Amino acid sequence: MSTSSHAEPYVPVFVGDTKARLEALATKYPTRQALLLPALWMVQEARGWVSPEGITEVAEQLELTPAYVRGVVSFYTMYHTHPVGRYFIQVCTTSPCNICGAEDVVRALLTHTGCGELGATSPDGKFTVAEAECLGACAFATPVLINDDFIESVTPESVPALLARYT
Repeated sequence: MSTSSHAEPYVPVFVGDTKARLEALATKYPTRQALLLPALWMVQEARGWVSPEGITEVAEQLELTPAYVRGVVSFYTMYHTHPVGRYFIQVCTTSPCNICGAEDVVRALLTHTGCGELGATSPDGKFTVAEAECLGACAFATPVLINDDFIESVTPESVPALLARYT
C-alpha cells in the first residue's frame, strides 16, 4: 500500500489489471453505481487513501458525480480521506472497552509507534493510530484492528510485542 502525498501527481488507478478487475466485477452487479464501494476499496488498496483525485476517477469510471462519491466516502469510516501509515491501527474505545483499560492501550500505542496523538502518522510512515467507535468484541477488551488483522484482549503490556509483528 502506498501513502502518496498531495504534492505527487495523481496516477490513475483504473488502468491495466485494476481496470480489468473493475470490469469483471461489473458483470456481478446490477448497475455501475453498485460498484462504488468495491471501486473505492481498489483506490484505497492502491494508494493507501482516497484522495479528491481518486474520488473524481471513481466518479468518472462509474458515471457518477464526484459529489455523490465524496458523500459515500465521508459516510464510511473504512475509507481514509488523508494519507495514513502502512499499518492503520484502530482501537475500540467505547464504554465497555474503556472500563477495561482501552485508554491505556491507546497511550501505549501512541508511545510505542511514535505517533504522539490520535490520527497522526509515525515519523517513519509505518503507523497511524485512531479510535474506533466499536469493533464488536466487548467480551475481549481491548480489541484492536491493524489493517485487516483483528487482535483481541490487547493490554498496554502486550503492545510492544504486538507492534513487533508489523516491523
